[in-house]
Amino acid sequence: MGGHDYNIALFVFFIPVPSNVVLKRISPSLWLSCIMVLWGIATIGQGLVKSFEGLVAMRVLVGIFEAGLFPGCVYLISMYYQRYELQWRLSLFFSASILAGGFGGLLAYALAKMDGIGGYSGWRWIFIIEGLLTVIVGIIARFWVCDWPETANFLTEEERAMLTSRLQTDSGEAIMNRLDKAAAKRIFTDWKIYTGVIMYMGIVNTGYSGSFFVPTIIRELGYTSASAQIRSIPIFIVAAICSIASAYLTDRLRHRFGFCIFGLVVASVGYVILLAQEGLSVAVKYFALFLVVPGGYITQPIVLAWVQNCMSGHYKRSISAAMTVGFGNLGGIVASNVFFTEEAPLYKTGYGVGLGFLWICGVGCVVLFLGVIWENRKRDRGERDWRLQGEDVDNLGDDHPSFRFAT
Repeated sequence: MGGHDYNIALFVFFIPVPSNVVLKRISPSLWLSCIMVLWGIATIGQGLVKSFEGLVAMRVLVGIFEAGLFPGCVYLISMYYQRYELQWRLSLFFSASILAGGFGGLLAYALAKMDGIGGYSGWRWIFIIEGLLTVIVGIIARFWVCDWPETANFLTEEERAMLTSRLQTDSGEAIMNRLDKAAAKRIFTDWKIYTGVIMYMGIVNTGYSGSFFVPTIIRELGYTSASAQIRSIPIFIVAAICSIASAYLTDRLRHRFGFCIFGLVVASVGYVILLAQEGLSVAVKYFALFLVVPGGYITQPIVLAWVQNCMSGHYKRSISAAMTVGFGNLGGIVASNVFFTEEAPLYKTGYGVGLGFLWICGVGCVVLFLGVIWENRKRDRGERDWRLQGEDVDNLGDDHPSFRFAT
C-alpha cells in the first residue's frame, strides 16, 4: 500500500452498526460470542486477501462485527452494578484494551517473523493468527460471558433477588423496560446522549492515535522497529495503572467531572511538548507520550461511565451506550487520517488535531456537568413533578423526578 492507503484502511474500520437493541432481545453470551467469531473470521480474511480493495472489504466486515462488542460490554456491565460501583469495574475491563495497545504491537512484531512460512508474508500471518485467537476466544465466551442479572445462571435465586433489589435501590422508580413511541422520543431527544457523543468523540481521538501511531512516533525518534515496540509497552502499562487508580478514586468520591478535566490537562501538556518538539531531546519527547496516552485513558473510561450514570432503564442505557461509542468513534476516523507520512517526524497536524479534540471533549464535560447540576436542582425544588401525571409514569427512565444525575 502507498500514499494514504493505510489511513483509508483504518478509516473504514470505524463504520459503526449499533447492535445493543439486538443484545437486549437475546442473551448477551450468544450475541457477543457470535460477533467475536464473525470478526475473527473477517480478520483471518485480511490475511488472505490479494488486493487493497479486498483489504478494505474485510476491514469493513471487521468494523461491522466488532462495532457491537464494546458498547455491548459497557451496557452489560452497567446492568450489574450501582452507579458508583461502575467506574472501577468498567476501567478493569477497559484496561485490557489499554494493555493490548502496548503488547499487541510486540505480538505483531513477533508474528511478522513467520515471513515466508507456507508462502505467506509476515503481515498476513499477523492477521491469520490473531483472527484464529479471536475465533477461539469467541467460542469460549459463549459459555463464559454472563447474561442479564434476571437470568444469570451463576447466581442462585436468592442472589438474583438481592442483586435486583440493590439495583432497584440505586435507580428507584426510574425504569424504562418498554421501547414504545414515548420512550423512543425520550431517548432520541435527550441532550445528555448527544453531549456524551461529543465528549467521547473528543477523547477517543487520543486513544486511537496512541494505539495506531505510538510505535511509529517512537521509531521516528531514532529507534529500530523492535525497540519502538518494546518502548511503547511502558507507556500503556502506566496508562492502565492511571486509569484504574482514577477509577477507584472517582467511585469513592462519587464525582466524575474533575477527573475528566484532570486527564485532559495531563494529555494536553504532552501534546504541547510534542508540538514544540524541535530542539528537544529524545528523552523529553518520549516523556511527552507518558502524558498524552495515560491522560487520555484517565478520561476515556470515565466519560463512558459518567454518561451511563446519567441514564436509567434497560433501553435507555442500551441505546445511549451504542450511540456514545458508535457515533463517538468519529474521533477514531479523524485519528486514522491526520498523521501524514510527509509530516514525519513532527506530525504537526496529528498532534494539533489531537489537542483540539481533547478540548472538544472538555467543552462537552463542562456542558454535561453544569446541565445535570441545573436539572438536579430543578428536581429538588419539585419542578419536574408534573411528569408524574402522565400515562407512561412507569416507563420514564431518568426523566423520573426522583432520579438524580451523577456529577
